[in-house]
This record gives sequence, C-alpha cells and structure tokens, in this order.
Amino acid sequence: MRHTAAKLLAATAITASLATVAVSPAAADPASLPAAGSIVGVGSDTTQALYNQFSTDYNTFLTSSGSTAPRLYSWDATGSSPLTTKTGATSITRPNGSGAGITALNANTNATVDFARSSRAKQATDPAGFDFVNLAKDAVSWSAKAGGNAPANLTTADLVAIYSCTKTNWNQISASLPNATIKPYLPQASSGTRSFFLTAINGGGTALTPGACVVTGPEENEGTDAALNDVNVVFPYSVGHYVGQLNGHTTATDNVGVLTVRQVNGVNPLTGTNTLNPAFAAGSYGRVLYTVVRDTEFGVGSQLRAIFGQSGWVCSATGGKASITSYGFLNLPGTACGTF
Repeated sequence: MRHTAAKLLAATAITASLATVAVSPAAADPASLPAAGSIVGVGSDTTQALYNQFSTDYNTFLTSSGSTAPRLYSWDATGSSPLTTKTGATSITRPNGSGAGITALNANTNATVDFARSSRAKQATDPAGFDFVNLAKDAVSWSAKAGGNAPANLTTADLVAIYSCTKTNWNQISASLPNATIKPYLPQASSGTRSFFLTAINGGGTALTPGACVVTGPEENEGTDAALNDVNVVFPYSVGHYVGQLNGHTTATDNVGVLTVRQVNGVNPLTGTNTLNPAFAAGSYGRVLYTVVRDTEFGVGSQLRAIFGQSGWVCSATGGKASITSYGFLNLPGTACGTF
C-alpha cells in the first residue's frame, strides 16, 4: 500500500467522525488531473453519475474537516481516450463498462487505477484477488420508445424469444400487437448491464447467446441514442439509473430520451412515485452493484476501506446513503453495504 501508517490512522479517524455535508452538484470527469496519491476509479456506466456525486461530497467533507487524506475521483465510461487517470499514471484506453473497468484494475497498479465500478457480480474469469464490495441494489428491465409498438409488459419467455430471434414480429408475441419487426438492441460487449440482463432472462445460470437479429452498439442507459428512436426497439435498462435520470441527474446524452422502462412478468419496475420498486428488485431481475478493489489494498484501516467499507463513508447515513437513493438505487439492508 502506498499510504503511510499515519495516513491510515487518519482515514480511520475521519470515518469515525463523519459529519453531514451539503450535497453539491456532481461533475462528470475530474475538472483537473488528480494528484498522484488520489483514489481513482473507472468502469460501469450505470453508477458513474453516483460515483461522481460521491467524489464531490467526499472531497467537500475532507476539505471542511481539514483532512489531508487522499481525494476521491471517478472517470466516466465515455469521453476522450486514451486517458491519464492521475498524475504519473500510465495512459490507458478509457474503460467503458464493468468488464473493461475490472480489466483495467487488473492490468495496472494503484498508481493508475484504485477501484472499478461494477454493475455485475464476480465471474469465474475475474482475478481471484479482487473483492467485489457491496454498494447498493438495482434492477434491470427492458425499455421501449414511448408510444411505439412494444407492449407494456413482456414475460421472460418473450424476452428470450426476442433476444434469441425465434420471435421477430410483434404479432408473434401477441395477435393484438402490430405486424412489425421487433428491433432488439444490446449495449456494448463490456457492459455489466448487458451481461446481467442476458443471464437474468436465461434463468440466472449462464448468459443467453444473442441471435443474429440482435444489434450491439448503443451506450447503456442512454435513451438519447438515435438508433433507439424507433417504434420497434427493445433495449435493456438499469431501473435505478433510469430513476436517477428522472430525478434530474442527467447530461445531454445521459438521459431517458425517448425510452420508458416496461414491466416483466406483470411486475412494474417502478413504483407509483417513480422510484425503483423493491418488489421488482427482490426478484430475478434485481442485482447488487459493486465497488471492485484489490484484496491486498482493502485491509482494515486502509483508505479504500475508510471510503467503501462497511463502516466507511459511502455506507454511512451522513455519507453516501442519501445519494444512493437520490440516484435511483436502493440502500442495502442492515450492514450489507461494504461487505464482500
């Protein structure tokens, strides 16, 4: 670890004396190059806006308390590339998605990347020495253009048929639907949302192999992509991210655009007040979101644990919990946040 014992003790003291910090608007990429000792992350599109808010609020907290502990920064999934994450870092291709973020964490030292944002669970191919630290609860549903040909509800069997291309016309789903070709889309290959969705509709074991009619390409959770402005589109969407967008956490591209999220098996992913429906998140389409760290750097007293651990800033009522809700996700029950 690069932090001295004094810094680690200071980090622990900071965590123990948390104070409420007024929420300021979150930026996107860091406004300037972070210092060499900063805590820096990359990865998932689903949680990038939330981690930007964490960065703003945590750094404000450190400044207000007079702490010299390393500041927290998070780089968005899209933007200019290659990317220099902090002073002295190795230049890398900007990681777009959970898988790409985890790969970058594995390929570099903490001089370049300290953590990865992930919207999928640990897989057998991930490094054994990585901890997937619980952050919050989300769910993934499907979306379609408002006023288009898609129905309000699809079953899991319908989604399997659509994404395996065994049903390609809406009137194959129901005789009451139009005679029109379904256009199933998926996010980029490294997307955790894509990986989770294909696994969830396939029963939770292995991911469904998409059929030849499926188009890969639109950035996940962005209803503004021109390809999605079609009356026949079907596209997976993080429900939490969608709620966060409805709550005003948007940019010109990162917003719901023309899409609305729809029901699966008759269960609405949204409540009547447009929050993530806990009943939907409790089912097979619910997922946990993670901060991925190297196990050797997540020990008791470490700066990473002081931020993301069970007793850390992110998991505290006066730290990250309010932002987790504001950005559309559900706080994990009890002391589940920060565990791995």
